[in-house]
Amino acid sequence: MTQFFQFEQDFIQSMRCIPMVMRYKLDSSGVKMKLEHWGKLDDAEKQRFVDMPCGTAEEAQAYHHALQTLIETKSGAKAKVLEIPSNPLWKQTDIPVQVLEKAESCDVEISAAQWQGLTDLQRFALIKLSRPSHENHNFVPALKEFGVIS
Repeated sequence: MTQFFQFEQDFIQSMRCIPMVMRYKLDSSGVKMKLEHWGKLDDAEKQRFVDMPCGTAEEAQAYHHALQTLIETKSGAKAKVLEIPSNPLWKQTDIPVQVLEKAESCDVEISAAQWQGLTDLQRFALIKLSRPSHENHNFVPALKEFGVIS
């Protein structure tokens, strides 16, 4: 079963935005999918890529190829290719500075033990939600959902 977060519920039903689980797979497979690409996919195609495995190097490669093929078919050009980090921030045991700074700006503390107790997808979500360029009104709701704060 695909994991959607509670803080995403306002748009998951319509799938008008790219859910975190999909964004995680995009980063893991090296595809820079734009919202305009996402909007060209039908509901079944969106669900296919939300559900498609992308956990191993082989799965990520297959995911990348299948998604790029579909994007090219739908839009006439492939999506930009992202470098896949060998040691992504969400797999590291140290809390990224941007997450600490965002937490501090929200008067919240995150301990190393709490960070290490999160799943890779939860860590990924907090990293994405703490970016200065991101609309980050979901940062605190995500921390609550993940049990970091009450």
